[in-house]
Amino acid sequence: MVSLNSERTENKQDNQKTIKCVVWDLDNTLWDGVLLEDSKVSLRNKVVGIIKTLDSRGILQSIASKNEYVRAMAKLEELGLHEYFLYPQINWNSKASSIKEIAKLINIGTDTIAFIDDQPFELEEVSFSQPEVLCINAANLEQLLEMSQMNPRFITEDSKKRRLMYISDIERNQAESEFVGPQEEFLATLNMHFKISSAQEEDLQRAEELTVRTNQLNTTGYTYSYEELNQFRQSDQHKLIISSLEDKYGTYGKIGLALVEFQESLWTIKLLLMSCRVMSRGVGTVMLNYIIKLAKENSVRLCAEFVSNNRNRMMYISYKFSGFKEIESSGELVVMENDLTRIQPWPEYMKVEVID
Repeated sequence: MVSLNSERTENKQDNQKTIKCVVWDLDNTLWDGVLLEDSKVSLRNKVVGIIKTLDSRGILQSIASKNEYVRAMAKLEELGLHEYFLYPQINWNSKASSIKEIAKLINIGTDTIAFIDDQPFELEEVSFSQPEVLCINAANLEQLLEMSQMNPRFITEDSKKRRLMYISDIERNQAESEFVGPQEEFLATLNMHFKISSAQEEDLQRAEELTVRTNQLNTTGYTYSYEELNQFRQSDQHKLIISSLEDKYGTYGKIGLALVEFQESLWTIKLLLMSCRVMSRGVGTVMLNYIIKLAKENSVRLCAEFVSNNRNRMMYISYKFSGFKEIESSGELVVMENDLTRIQPWPEYMKVEVID
């Protein structure tokens, strides 16, 4: 029998809200005045510094404003700020629906969004419709950067490049929407290069960030600190694996993490996660197949833990697709096993490099 004991059985991500995207209103929030009444609106005090600081911390930004799109975007361009906002929703829809659309387009949960507005009605409407959104009155804007939710523990190289990575994603998605033919043929045009390696000390800040930020493509929802990950990295009873991806549009950064626990004749995957940005790139099973191959070479049983959080079913499907079958369960914790009889080849449209 496989032990169902785990280092942690609760989802620690609930203990600290991590803001991935700040959504701004425009009139009397980003700038003083109402654009449709006076085209000479001026930016609010310190707002440029706030926007640039959030960007440097890896926090994405967007807009939910009831305004005329062309005029508002022209003003943002005139002010030199348009490049900081992904998927701006400038229309006459409700702010709640705009926030929902932003979350969908960026592929994040609404519980990782903060919304800034000057109108109590708009804040209350969003709070009522989406209570998980962090609503902030524009009157408190000067305290924004001091909020714990806006201060990630580490600012990694991936953090600093996050907005630019998402802009590259927009270019990729545009190219895909215009491509005529099967998806695999499109993926082959990307010239993807996937690297798998044992995590090094310099990878650990990003590794911690991945466990904190990744909810959907995370098999257990476990979070691990830098210090814990460093112990795993140095342990003879564990293997910590990290992966990165790049293509002709640029780098995706470090996008995958796996933690395998070793026992004498049994390996257990304690954690497997992938960044949501690579969900549609067909890379989900590459790390799994690498671990399956290693287990077979070492003549050990291979099990994996899975804990449902109602948003990570895609990872359960990835396990099933790779040949894992449920053997035990206790509450939300499910243990699966792979019989190691089926090791899938690397995708033909992708170069996979393993660095020992």
